[in-house]
Amino acid sequence: MIAVIELGWNQFNVRVGDVIDVKKLQADVDSKGDVAAMLISDEEGKDTKIGTPLVEGSKVSYKVLEQFKGTKVRVFKMKAKKRYMKNVGFRPHLTKIEIMSIA
Repeated sequence: MIAVIELGWNQFNVRVGDVIDVKKLQADVDSKGDVAAMLISDEEGKDTKIGTPLVEGSKVSYKVLEQFKGTKVRVFKMKAKKRYMKNVGFRPHLTKIEIMSIA
């Protein structure tokens, strides 16, 4: 099964067993959670359910594996001929989750 889910204002195509990084979730490590799917399809695409915006009765279960900080993102601003330059960096907080089941 393939599902499209929305976590942290981002959409992800997921299958059972996938491990993905999402924006930080307020959950403890080894905790479990559920989210509704926006689209559910089988591998061949013959049986597809499309939600408006979510598929009724759908449930994608996940398990939180890790809370961590991502790689540094650089933000560089410059105005030409004005001697203005600004270089700022930050490391986003992320959560690694594993997809357990799609129903």
